[in-house]
Amino acid sequence: MADQDEQAWSIQEVVRRTGVTSRTLRHYDAIGLLPASFVAVGGIRHYDDDALVRLQRILLLRELGLSLSAIGEVLASSTPRASETDALRSHLELLQVERAALDRRIGAVRRTIRAREEGSPMTSEMFDGFDHAQYEDEVTKRWGRETYQTSAAWWDSKSPEEKRDFQREVAELSAAWVAAARAGEAPTGEAAQALAARHVAWLASTPGSPAASGDPEVTAQYVLSLADMYVDDERFRANYTGGSPDDVPHGPELVRDALRAWVAATRGA
Repeated sequence: MADQDEQAWSIQEVVRRTGVTSRTLRHYDAIGLLPASFVAVGGIRHYDDDALVRLQRILLLRELGLSLSAIGEVLASSTPRASETDALRSHLELLQVERAALDRRIGAVRRTIRAREEGSPMTSEMFDGFDHAQYEDEVTKRWGRETYQTSAAWWDSKSPEEKRDFQREVAELSAAWVAAARAGEAPTGEAAQALAARHVAWLASTPGSPAASGDPEVTAQYVLSLADMYVDDERFRANYTGGSPDDVPHGPELVRDALRAWVAATRGA
């Protein structure tokens, strides 16, 4: 038992180091989500390395908005250690995408502070990373005023929870592209083409988007235009390079080339 104690954290240590309350830990134990690794003399719960990794996954999934029952299902479907590590890598990709978006917002606020201190006029950069409205002029120029107005009205009609769900979906898609690039997937390969189809389906789900028109050729032109923007526009490149531009620098190119291949295959069907 002495060796076991040395390799595990007591419930008090978990509370102190993670901020999770003892009441929460006991609840997780009671519902089978996070059983204690063992109970020492005196009834003190202890958690070994595997349990701590499981706790980290639970906290990550809670941050993504999943219910405890849904988290239980996710964890039950990936019990082998290799699958658990893969799941953690996926979580990491998602967190890196979210960090990139947060970094853009931080940069925008810093630029605003600097402009105010220097007495400089405000620019559109002060809203970088905050809202889709920053793309109004660009969307209007490329795809027409009606496209922007329809999309903006759809977005404004969403509740805060629905907006978070949509943004989470975008982050998950970006993270999946980053993971594919890191894994060396080929643009025409099965994995990348599945992501391309998922990407186009996401575009088509947005009212006002040319991809929502149902016209195959309009969709194809829209997808090809975006594919180029993902590479050429730094605002979009940041979504597909992981934690930094040097992390997965070829990520945007994978997205572009996979989408181009998807369009070619669709046109040839």
